[in-house]
Amino acid sequence: MSDESTSLMQLVRTDERYPIEAYLFVREALAFAADSMELGSCSEASFTEDLESTLQQSRRERHLTGQELCEASREYAINQYGFLAKVVLNQWRIYATQDFGEIVYRMINAGIMKKSSRDRKSHFDDVYDFDAVFQENFEMCDVSAARKLN
Repeated sequence: MSDESTSLMQLVRTDERYPIEAYLFVREALAFAADSMELGSCSEASFTEDLESTLQQSRRERHLTGQELCEASREYAINQYGFLAKVVLNQWRIYATQDFGEIVYRMINAGIMKKSSRDRKSHFDDVYDFDAVFQENFEMCDVSAARKLN
């Protein structure tokens, strides 16, 4: 079992507000952002002979804002769960974008994720309304992006 998995399990045991699926979902949404939303892209100047290694390093170093992670989480949830996205997130006690912030900051405090000096938990506040994006104005995202992860 990896150190990250062990840390996540300890986090869930000590703080039962969110189930482990909620934490795993946020990690997957982060990967989705880097891989599918081109938030982990690098400039032409960084290309070397080992292109794949350079791209992987760039993705590891790319930092998402709270708003970007919320948007990635929305798109990833819709791509994975379709019309049931809100139901699934609510099942994991994720009811608003603030919950993404809570999860991220719990992982930061556990040493699983890192933050920059500019990051604030408040950056996750009211990024969008769950009822609006998952019900009233529901719109399917490009499912081809979700297939890249599988």
